[in-house]
Amino acid sequence: MATKHDLILGHIENLPVGERISVRQIAKDLSVSEGTAYRAIKDAENIGLVSTIQRVGTIRIERKLKKNIERLTFNEVVQIIEGDVLGGDAGLKKDLHKFVIGAMKEEAMQRYITPGSLMIVGNRTNVQRLALKEGAAVLITGGFDTTVEIRQLADELELPILRTTYDTFTVATLINRALSDQLIKKDILLVSDIYMSIEHTCYLTTADSVKDYKKISEKTEHSRYPVVNKNMRVVGIVTAKDVLEKPDTQQIERVMTKEPRVAKKEMSVASVSHQMIWDGLEVMPVVEDDLSLIGIVTRQDVMKAMQMIQRQPQITDTISDQITEHIQLVEHDFEGNKLEQTEFSFVVSPQMVNELGTISFGVLNEVVANVTKRTLVINQRRNTWIEQVNLHYFRLIQMESQLVLKPRILEIGRRSAKLDVEIFIENALVAKAIVVCQVMERP
Repeated sequence: MATKHDLILGHIENLPVGERISVRQIAKDLSVSEGTAYRAIKDAENIGLVSTIQRVGTIRIERKLKKNIERLTFNEVVQIIEGDVLGGDAGLKKDLHKFVIGAMKEEAMQRYITPGSLMIVGNRTNVQRLALKEGAAVLITGGFDTTVEIRQLADELELPILRTTYDTFTVATLINRALSDQLIKKDILLVSDIYMSIEHTCYLTTADSVKDYKKISEKTEHSRYPVVNKNMRVVGIVTAKDVLEKPDTQQIERVMTKEPRVAKKEMSVASVSHQMIWDGLEVMPVVEDDLSLIGIVTRQDVMKAMQMIQRQPQITDTISDQITEHIQLVEHDFEGNKLEQTEFSFVVSPQMVNELGTISFGVLNEVVANVTKRTLVINQRRNTWIEQVNLHYFRLIQMESQLVLKPRILEIGRRSAKLDVEIFIENALVAKAIVVCQVMERP
């Protein structure tokens, strides 16, 4: 039998995209408490069913699933280039591996054409024919048509021949951007990438006793275990504190903490890290939508994964990468003396300004966040997760300005830190930020 939590998730999933959702309305429509409705809505947000937008509220969104670079199909290319299909419809589900621009002689381009590639070309029917025979799909730019013979060949070989009104440079840029976006998505770690499956998970049932807890705690490195009912659904969590001074015969069901925080496979490791750090959780059960236990994720695994991400170079550049690669650590002053305080320099390029010619608010926030993270790594050897940035402008920061950022650690604890970051242009203070961040424990 489905739980109230499952019923609410099912109800949300059946709502049309764009529908506004409120705790009070859900509670009223399904005759549940507002607390139950709130928890289900937060869970729906974690798995990508809803999104909370400032000044708009919580709305139903299209669920986005993780996609890999290998799954960019020709059908998706049609959407990206806003084009149409002239032939070879049966091949639209095939994968795109690379694209080739047909701007050379036939004998020169032949070695670049491989099965699964996409030939981008204009109204050169001889090149279109060559590409199809070599196992490549064809994209005709400039809105040109093709011949009946080429259409028939595309249908026969089940290779799509597409058409767009854009020019070659534009479509190449659009497809390259799509490939980069897919690659970035592929690199985002999800819980499904790191969790420990149920075959290797220790858990207890509601019928087990404190004695059973003590037995399994001797075999593992942690002291927190999910508790399941006879249907393998998570109903609680039990820790060493819960069983302290309890008799061995005491049932786990009587001492466990009910309605524990759980993780889903679709959640990002970053969001799980946020919950585990602030709530001091050692272990989180990983469940299906019906709360069936499928494994656990430990704080140690999450910390290792987060620190691995920060140490690894990006395979493809994000906007954040393009901004932060311009930030340089300053180690010496103009006379060559080593600086006592950590300083960074940054030059505002034309791409980083708004319509007024001054630095974009989002760019300066990204710079401050990056400087904060690097400061704690340099001085404390601790990785961080930015929680809040309070940024104050004192003067407009113009394009091509040379900024000097001077971060100072105000306080640091086991879980959080606060820094003051002052921003100067030619020794004049132009902006100041107070940054609050989470501090990641060493694995």
